[in-house]
Amino acid sequence: MKTYFRLLSFAKPIEKFAIPYVIATLFAIIFNTFLFTLLGPLMQAIFLKDSTTKPFTTSGEHSLLDPRELFQSYIDKITAQHGDVYALQIICVVIVITVFLANFFRYFSQRYMEDLRVHTLLNLRKTVFNNVMNLHVGYFNNERKGDIISKVASDVQVVQFTVTNTLQVVFKEPLQLIFFIAVLLSISVKLTLFSLLIIPVSGFIISKIVKRLKQQATQSHESFAKMIGFLDESLSGIKIIKAFNASNRVKEKFGEENKFYSFLNRKMARRQQLASPVSQTLGVLVVVFILLYGGTMILTGQGSLNGGEFVVYLATFSQVMQPIKALTDSFSGIHSGISAGERVLELIDTKPELNNKPNAESLNTFEKSLVFENVAFNYGEKQVLRNINLTIEKGQTIALVGPSGGGKSTLMDLIPRFHDPKSGIVKIDGIDYKDLTVESIRSNMGTVNQESFLFNDTIFNNIAFAKPDATEAEVIAAAKIANAHDFIENTENGYQTFVGDRGNRLSGGQKQRVCIARAVLANPPIMLLDEATSALDTESEKLVQEALNNLMKNRTSIVIAHRLSTIQHADKIVVIDKGEVIETGSHQDLMLKNGLYKRLIDMQAFND
Repeated sequence: MKTYFRLLSFAKPIEKFAIPYVIATLFAIIFNTFLFTLLGPLMQAIFLKDSTTKPFTTSGEHSLLDPRELFQSYIDKITAQHGDVYALQIICVVIVITVFLANFFRYFSQRYMEDLRVHTLLNLRKTVFNNVMNLHVGYFNNERKGDIISKVASDVQVVQFTVTNTLQVVFKEPLQLIFFIAVLLSISVKLTLFSLLIIPVSGFIISKIVKRLKQQATQSHESFAKMIGFLDESLSGIKIIKAFNASNRVKEKFGEENKFYSFLNRKMARRQQLASPVSQTLGVLVVVFILLYGGTMILTGQGSLNGGEFVVYLATFSQVMQPIKALTDSFSGIHSGISAGERVLELIDTKPELNNKPNAESLNTFEKSLVFENVAFNYGEKQVLRNINLTIEKGQTIALVGPSGGGKSTLMDLIPRFHDPKSGIVKIDGIDYKDLTVESIRSNMGTVNQESFLFNDTIFNNIAFAKPDATEAEVIAAAKIANAHDFIENTENGYQTFVGDRGNRLSGGQKQRVCIARAVLANPPIMLLDEATSALDTESEKLVQEALNNLMKNRTSIVIAHRLSTIQHADKIVVIDKGEVIETGSHQDLMLKNGLYKRLIDMQAFND
């Protein structure tokens, strides 16, 4: 129940929807109940005009608190004064009005509940997505993307329907049940007490049927998340799959998971579907007993029941099963919602590891230097960086070189505070960057990665992503600096051309130049370039390198170099191997040292 009430909190302000819903539902129930009591006067007026009919009297025999008897007495009076046909007409008019009002209020109750459902989904999905966006970059290295997508999309939808449907059922159905039982008790206490034994018996049997639903629901949600993740991977790697003729293997792998997911859902559906027939069967058995017992009483003249009252009793009791059925269906379905809710709340409760301090300062501009003091960093138990000491002065171009896996990219990721060092300090202008807001640190930095990521939008919007209020002239100026303007003008719709999923309608060099234009438009004082030309052909590399040179003018730049020839004019080259800085200096200084840097240069010259 704790999980349910936490999920229900996303419906706030619930009173905005709940109060109108309660009022509309109450009136719908009143008129719906009254509709079945009209069967008594109707049957009396047409078919049951015999000695068992109780005529209208004025002796106070009828209770003023019983609407059923009041209406029956009114019909008896109308019959006596105006005849049976007129009484029948009155009954029909009342039935039409009652049906209209019952459905009128039911419509508004469902409308308010739908508003509550949409409102809950809006709040829940917004909270989940906002929290995912606030999580640190390292979180996504350890989690399956498909699992996150499944929670934000599918699980939230399941939670929304379960929570609001249960809320609807918990209020409406018990109240409807109470009204029906009140009518039954007013007709025959003895018959009603016996017939209501079905409720606890039915509840006990159904609880046994749905006992394992929650466990199966959890497995089902996890299996669906695996399928979503696998689908995402397959679509992203479709060229690799085709190139290695792996389509059949991929289809088999997906098919196995799909089969397991379908098997679980089938088992869950069978259990859920069993609950309704069981309760309905028990209800029919009781109705048969009532029919036998009550009919015998009327036919033999025993007891106080007349034909009209017995018809009302049977009709009303047949409707008692509807709220009971709705309650049992809700009880069997809530397990899936609670299971999905626990997965969603787990994502909401995941806290970002990087938070601004309460009194964190804002870094307005970069003035002096970026300093690493005895910095170390671990991925889990594995130490990636150790004892890093490095000073980057404003305006310098610093190149990070070394063998793959040495820690260059990790060191780069520490600068915009994607991760915090395990030990040591990173200072910006003499201030520990943990004392600065993350947003202000990143606003002073621009990034161009080896993987050119573009959004499925226009070229203009991709460049303007760094500055949403940028004018067309500013975007074009940035594109010209990035050597991108000419090819953009030659595309189908110029700057309004859509780049496709992840920019796949552009070549590698074109994508990279758009990314550089995005960084140029941001105009940050610090540029982070992570092997920005490593995946390009020679011609594209030349164009991109020119764009990078334009980008780095009058800025502080930290560059991870793939081709060492491109960074020979850097102010400082830092050689990193096995997580440590082993050499530092200019190109000429490092060549004279005859160390790892010279070996790397020689190896690359040999390969070229």
